[in-house]
Amino acid sequence: MRALAIYAHPDDSEVASAGTLAAWARAGCEVTVISAARGEKGAGGSGRMLAKRRASEARAAAELIGVARWECLGLDDGEVENTRELRSQLVEVIRRFAPEVVVSSDPTAVFFGSSYVNHRDHREIGWAVLDAVSPAAGSSSYFPEAGPPHRVGELWLSGTLEPNHWFDIAATIDVKVAALACHGSQLIDVIDGISEVSGADSLVAEVVRSRAAADGVAGGMALAESYRRLMPA
Repeated sequence: MRALAIYAHPDDSEVASAGTLAAWARAGCEVTVISAARGEKGAGGSGRMLAKRRASEARAAAELIGVARWECLGLDDGEVENTRELRSQLVEVIRRFAPEVVVSSDPTAVFFGSSYVNHRDHREIGWAVLDAVSPAAGSSSYFPEAGPPHRVGELWLSGTLEPNHWFDIAATIDVKVAALACHGSQLIDVIDGISEVSGADSLVAEVVRSRAAADGVAGGMALAESYRRLMPA
């Protein structure tokens, strides 16, 4: 009935799990998305104006997906740290929304092939979420000022090198494409290389569908998003 997605940047939840979140929202699940950082160091500029634009893009994407609320913790982009302060914030959020499942980044995934190093913010927020979920949020011994304890039933970690669960997103792939297209500031390089924005949208759709198809092959379905699914003690 309640799901909480916690990621580093304003577009991370769309990249990783928009299809899953949209399917849950359609089924009546109350979905909350939290972005840790403002995203002011992303593509398309820097500083306060970019952060403001990215917040607007995130809200537009959330509306398309069916997210009940999107919030930003306001951390500096590129400076996310698994600190006591961040864990306290995350515990408060978990206890306030009482999700049955928390979705976030797999912090153990560092290198993807030979061409991509996972962003440090992705890894740091992943570790902070793990620590906040187990054991902190479910124990009154941790952060008693953050509200009554709440025990999370499941953790779904995206961007993982060790998936053990695949979620069918055939019915929501178009929502995922549209949600990602909301993040125009992060598609600036794509748009600059194509004469029409519609061409950029087509390229986004092609990339999204290709990745979902690859995950689908591993999961035995047409289109999927993959996760490392954990049941915290």
